[in-house]
Order: sequence, then structure tokens, then C-alpha cells
Amino acid sequence: MGVIQATEEDVELLARLIRAEAEGEGDLGMLMVGNVGVNRVRSNCLDFTQLRTVSDMVFQSPGGFEATQKGYFYKRARPIDIRLAREVINGKRYHPASYSLWFFKPAADCPAQWFDQWNVGRYKSHCFYQPTESDCAGVYNTF
Repeated sequence: MGVIQATEEDVELLARLIRAEAEGEGDLGMLMVGNVGVNRVRSNCLDFTQLRTVSDMVFQSPGGFEATQKGYFYKRARPIDIRLAREVINGKRYHPASYSLWFFKPAADCPAQWFDQWNVGRYKSHCFYQPTESDCAGVYNTF
């Protein structure tokens, strides 16, 4: 049982997203991007109060993912991408993305804050940002 409801189509969609956003970061980087996506569906706070499904999260506008605007996102997910998507849907969390709702790839060092959220770490080229528990208790709920 997953921490969010997900159909097979949702698993495939998340798999395509994590590959398109972070393939160059390896499996762990893709898992972290998956954590951010799952956290957005679970959180029901801040910019993510209208998200109820993986599709809502992937195609959120404004505030969604740049990868959805590129052709690579629309290629079929590979078996490894599907396995990684299932892993995060099933509740595995990876620091620094464990409770993060945002990530981005800066040209230099990670800014301490991004959209008023604190940096909690970097993995390869992506910086991760998470809300405080008082701003977004939903992302901190245990499974």
C-alpha cells in the first residue's frame, strides 16, 4: 500500500517525470525528485492545496515541472524508472528530499532560501527546500 493512491498510469507518469528531471543524477537523484513529487501530493499546504493525484502534481500550472514541456518527458518509462517510482510511492524517503516540496538546479551554490523555504541540502546538482512543520504539517505526517 502506497503513501498516496496511485494507479498504474500514475506510476508510469511519476516514472517519466523522475527520469526527465533527474536522470543525470543517477538512481538516488531520481528517487529524491520522486520524494518531492509524492510530498506535494501528500502535503495539502502552501502551493499544493489543490493536488490530489500524481497527474495533478505533474501537470500543476503554475508551479509544475519544466520537464513536462520537453519531448524527453513523453518517452516511455523504463523498468528502472518504474521501480524507482514505486519505491517512493510506497513511502521510502531520501535525505535531503525526505520532506522537501521544492528542488532546483542553480548555476552555483544553493541559496539559503528559495521562495521563503530553507535549503536542507544538495545532491549533485539539485538543491532541496522544505517547509517548516508549522507551515506544512501534512508533509511530516507519518505513514
